[in-house]
Amino acid sequence: MLNRMLTQAVEDAVAMGPAVLTGKGSLVRRPIDVVRAPSLTIDDKRSILAAWASDFYAVDSKPSLRQIPGTPEPVSIDEVQSALKELDRRSP
Repeated sequence: MLNRMLTQAVEDAVAMGPAVLTGKGSLVRRPIDVVRAPSLTIDDKRSILAAWASDFYAVDSKPSLRQIPGTPEPVSIDEVQSALKELDRRSP
């Protein structure tokens, strides 16, 4: 079921960014959850993480934090960048 939800979310990810992941009851709480999602392609994961890292999700008065609506707490831009590096490490 989670894979189906993530697959559907990816179809909208380019237009809507990572917010689609929380709106569909997904278990994505942290950037590493995107890296670990088995149903997403590397390109989809990279697109989602890049959107998450964008200034669009920056927390007011705390530009080093990012929060997607629906996630329990903000994450640091460093955490998003670490997830991107981990994705690169896992990529063939």
